[in-house]
Amino acid sequence: MTRLDELTGKQKYGFNKLQKRLRRGVGKAIEDFKMIEEGDRIMVCLSGGKDSYTMLDILRYLQRIAPIRFELIAVNLDQKQPGFPAHVLPEYLQSIGVPFKIVTEDTYSIVRDKIPEGKTTCSLCSRLRRGILYRTATELGATKIALGHHRDDMLETLFLNMFYGGKLKSMPPKLVSDDGKQMVIRPLAYCAEKDIDRYAQLLEFPIIPCNLCGSQENLQRKVIKQMLQGWDKQYPGRIENMARALQSVTPSHLADPNLFDFSGLKTQETPYEGGDIGFDAPELPAVPPSFQVEEAFAELKIVNLD
Repeated sequence: MTRLDELTGKQKYGFNKLQKRLRRGVGKAIEDFKMIEEGDRIMVCLSGGKDSYTMLDILRYLQRIAPIRFELIAVNLDQKQPGFPAHVLPEYLQSIGVPFKIVTEDTYSIVRDKIPEGKTTCSLCSRLRRGILYRTATELGATKIALGHHRDDMLETLFLNMFYGGKLKSMPPKLVSDDGKQMVIRPLAYCAEKDIDRYAQLLEFPIIPCNLCGSQENLQRKVIKQMLQGWDKQYPGRIENMARALQSVTPSHLADPNLFDFSGLKTQETPYEGGDIGFDAPELPAVPPSFQVEEAFAELKIVNLD
């Protein structure tokens, strides 16, 4: 018996809404960014976490109903972490009939050898993992690499880059790899982490914890995550507005001369679309009386681990 079997009628109705919301989000992201095309062979990167399990589940559903044909092959990178249950993913993938490949590379030892105790391992770990996955995609003849990053990951990356890197930059839903040979897609780009978490719990995916990044409780990304989760609880709708802002950018009202030709601006006799609104009051929704800007950052305790 699964957790779904134990749900009441009302709870099953809630699950169906949740499932439809996630499927709709993935379908819209695929359509908006032309992520999948006829004949694609998609390498689905499966880490053993809730996000990649959910991505695979929804892609399998869309594969059945889509008007185009595409293949899925799940790939897991076994990084030889101590205690890693290597049998879990093969058994799960065999049980649902998904073609898969397990790639074994001892990146765990490399990371532990190169990174001093207490320092962040994510940067080196991700570079090693990325290179291996790109190589595997080439070997498998994959035309797309699907990663399980979701909407909240994209917003966290936006704030991380602003706070620590001085850049207005996030995770794109679709990109070309550094060497120009691989196309990477993020089908969960429109999906909320809290929805994914609930979905994974109800479907009882066999989650495998990460002993590298998952064990570093003071990571800067976790601080940002806590900030966003706090906002989501205190100010409903704020996260959704920020996510929409990623798709509604006005380069002429930022300050990057490489993005907008400020030096070439000239006056004209006709109205200028997107012109100056510097003297206008910003059009903002009503803010709760109790809200203070300082409150938004009061809980933000930044720890520089570099």
